[in-house]
Amino acid sequence: MLIPIGTGIGLSSVSLGVIRSMEQKGIRLTLFKPISQSSSNKPDKTTAIIRAHSNLNVGKSLNLDYVESLLRTSQQNVLMEEILAHYHESTLDNEVVLIEGLVSIRQHQFVNMLNEQIARTLNAKIIFVMAMGNDSPVQLRERIELARSNFGGSKNKNIVGVIINKLNAPMDEQGRTRPDLSDICDGSRKTNLKNIDIEHLQNHLPLPLLACIPWHADLIAIRATDIAKHLGAQVINEGDIQTRRIRSFNFCARSLPNMLQYFRAGALLVTSADRSDVLVAACLAAMNGVEIGAILLTGGYIIDPSVNQLCQQAFQTGLPVFKVETNTWQTSLNLQSFSLEIPVDDHERIEKVQNYVADHISNQWICSLTAFSERTHRLSPPAFRYELTERARKANKRIVLPEGDEPRTIKAAAFCAERGIARCVLLGNPEEIHRIAAAQGVELGQEIEIIDPVTTRENYVARLVELRKNKGMTEVVAREQLQDNVVLGTLMLERDEVDGLVSGAVHTTAHTIRPALQLIKTAPGNSLVSSVFFMLLPDQVLVYGDCAINPDPTAEQLAEIAIQSADSAAAFGIEPRVAMISYSTGNSGTGSDVEKVREATMMAQKKRPDLMIDGPLQYDAAIMADVAQSKAPHSPVAGQATVFIFPDLNTGNTTYKAVQRSADLVSIGPMLQGMRKPLNDLSRGALVEDIIYTIALTAIQAVSIKNGT
Repeated sequence: MLIPIGTGIGLSSVSLGVIRSMEQKGIRLTLFKPISQSSSNKPDKTTAIIRAHSNLNVGKSLNLDYVESLLRTSQQNVLMEEILAHYHESTLDNEVVLIEGLVSIRQHQFVNMLNEQIARTLNAKIIFVMAMGNDSPVQLRERIELARSNFGGSKNKNIVGVIINKLNAPMDEQGRTRPDLSDICDGSRKTNLKNIDIEHLQNHLPLPLLACIPWHADLIAIRATDIAKHLGAQVINEGDIQTRRIRSFNFCARSLPNMLQYFRAGALLVTSADRSDVLVAACLAAMNGVEIGAILLTGGYIIDPSVNQLCQQAFQTGLPVFKVETNTWQTSLNLQSFSLEIPVDDHERIEKVQNYVADHISNQWICSLTAFSERTHRLSPPAFRYELTERARKANKRIVLPEGDEPRTIKAAAFCAERGIARCVLLGNPEEIHRIAAAQGVELGQEIEIIDPVTTRENYVARLVELRKNKGMTEVVAREQLQDNVVLGTLMLERDEVDGLVSGAVHTTAHTIRPALQLIKTAPGNSLVSSVFFMLLPDQVLVYGDCAINPDPTAEQLAEIAIQSADSAAAFGIEPRVAMISYSTGNSGTGSDVEKVREATMMAQKKRPDLMIDGPLQYDAAIMADVAQSKAPHSPVAGQATVFIFPDLNTGNTTYKAVQRSADLVSIGPMLQGMRKPLNDLSRGALVEDIIYTIALTAIQAVSIKNGT
C-alpha cells in the first residue's frame, strides 16, 4: 500500500511507475484504490489513466462522500467490510495488489486514520511516499519517523520502506515545488535548486529506500492543445498542436533583440496580437528549424492579412498559433492556474512518466514481491520493451544511422545514448546535425559519434571495387555510389567497424536493403531475407511475418520464413508456436493458395521437428481458443499461436496494418532476418520511439548473429 505523506508529492506518477516496474517483470497485478477522492463520481487520476491505457484489472472504489456519511454515523466497521468485499471481488488470480492510499488535505483530517485502518484490515505492506521539499536528510528522517509513529511505530513490521519523489526539484521559499509552469521552466525566475546525493540520503533514513526519483522538467512538458483548451483560445493555425510540447512560458513584451534568446524549442511565446514583429520573427525561427512550442496571441486583435500571408510558410512547419481575448497580464494569471496533472488522453506523457519512474524503482524490491510465487512466464508488452532495452544495454553495440541529419533519428540517437541502449554513429555534416539538434532542444553528448561522409568516403572506395568487381565496378562508379550514406554505412558494417545499421526514416525499404544484399549477403543456411513485426497487444506480444519483403513466396520460401520467424521469436523471449495462416483451416479448403500453405507447413515441420508449427489455420482459429476448439481441436498451435506466417505480402501487410490501426497498438519492426549482419528498415512514418526500439532490436540481433543463435 502506497501511503502519501503530504500533498503535491506526485502520488499518481509514483503509482504508475510502480505498476510499470511490476509489468516489466511480468507480474500479474491489480490496482486497488479503496476510496476515490475525485469529485462528481469520476474515477481518480490513477484509475482513469490505467483504465484508458491498459487492460490491468482495477478494483472498485468507494466514493468519498459516501465514506464520510459512514464515518459521521460511526459505521467504520461497515466501511471496512465494504472495502474488503471490493478487494476480494477484484483481486483474484493476481500475484500482487497495489493499493493507493488517500492524500491528506485540510478538509479531510480523517485520512491518516483511514489509511491506517485500511492497511491493517488488508494486512498490507506499507510504503510511505513523500517529496523531499526543502528538508535536509536529517529533517527528512524526522518526518519519516513521525509518519511511522502514526502507523504503529517501529513495532509495525508491515512498514517496509519509503519512496522519495521529486528529489532536487526547484522550490519556493516555503519549500513547495513551484506550482506553475512558468516559474519552473523560465530561467529568469529564481528557485532553490538542491543537489542531494541519493547514497548520502539512504544512509540517513530509518527505512529502506525503495525508490528515489529525481525531478525532471521533461515530465511536466505539456501539450500545446492543453494550454489552448485551458484558456478557451481560438486556434489560428492548428499545426502540430496535439503533439508539440510546452517547456516554458515566455512573455514577449520587450524589444525584439532582447527576446530572441527565448525563441527556442518548446517555448510558448505569449505576445500581443498587434506585435507583428514578434510574430514574424518567431515564424522565421520556425522556418530555420526551431521547434517553438506554440505562439499565443493576446488582446483579441485580428492578425493583419498581409502579415498572415507572410507567415503561411512558417505555419506549414507545424507551428501552432492561437489567440485569446484577454490582455497579456490577464492571460498570465490564467496560465498560472493551469494544472500540471497528466491528462488522461496524453498517452506519450503517461508513457514517459511511467518509464522514468520505473527506472528508479528498486529491482530487488520488485523481484522480492514474487520470489516465492509459482507462475508461468508472461511476456507482456511492457515486459517485452523492458527486456529489449535491457538486453540492448548489455550488448553495448555500435549502430550506424546513415540518415544522421534526420530530426527523428537525431532524437532517437540522443535518447539511446542517454539510456545506454546503443552507441550510435550519425552519418552527416556535423555542423548541420548540431544545428538540427539545437533547433529541437536536443543535446548531443560525447556518447554520440558523428562521422562526416565527405572526409570518410575515400577510405571505402577500394573495398567497394573489390566486392563488386565481378559486376564491373570501377573507382569512378564506386565514388559515385558512396555519395549515398546508406551504401557508406553498409560498407562500415561489412568491415565490422559497426555492429548494425538502421535506416529507412527517409529512404525506401529497397534503398535500405539493396546495398546489404549486394555487399553483405544472406547468412549461411538462408536463401532469402524476410521480416517480422512484433505486435504489442494489451496482454501479449505476437510475431507477424513476412509483412514487408517477399511479395509472393513459394512453398519452400514460406517454410524458410516460418523457421526464421520462429527463431527470431525465441531470440526475443517469445515461445514460438507457429501458425501458417490461410483462408482455410486443416483440410476444409482447396486451391493453389491453400495448397502452398499446406506444403510449406510440412516442409517446415520436416526441417525443424523441434518447433511447434501447424497449418493451414485461419487467423481466428490460430488466436482464439474457442474457435480453435471447434475448427482444430487437436492442433498443438491453434488458439495459442504466437508466430503468424502469412501466405503473401498482400495478406501480411494488410493484416498487420489493420490490427495496428484498429486496435491502436504499438508494432515494432520490420526486423529483417536472414542477413549475415544485422540491419533494419524503418517505416518512413516512423516515430522517434519506433527508431529507438529498432536500434535496440538491431543491437540484440548483433549478439545473436555473433553467437550463431
